[in-house]
Amino acid sequence: MNALTDITRIADAIPLHDAVALTEGGREARILLNGMVYSLRITRQGKLILTK
Repeated sequence: MNALTDITRIADAIPLHDAVALTEGGREARILLNGMVYSLRITRQGKLILTK
């Protein structure tokens, strides 16, 4: 095994979520973590902003 194989295995083990699916085609989604609500927003430039 080499380092690239190890990195690929780690990446495959991490869940991948589509931001557009999370926002259901919109620009914003709310995410609940440990009783706190966070806002995930997709900007006009296609970047993500996560705020409390």
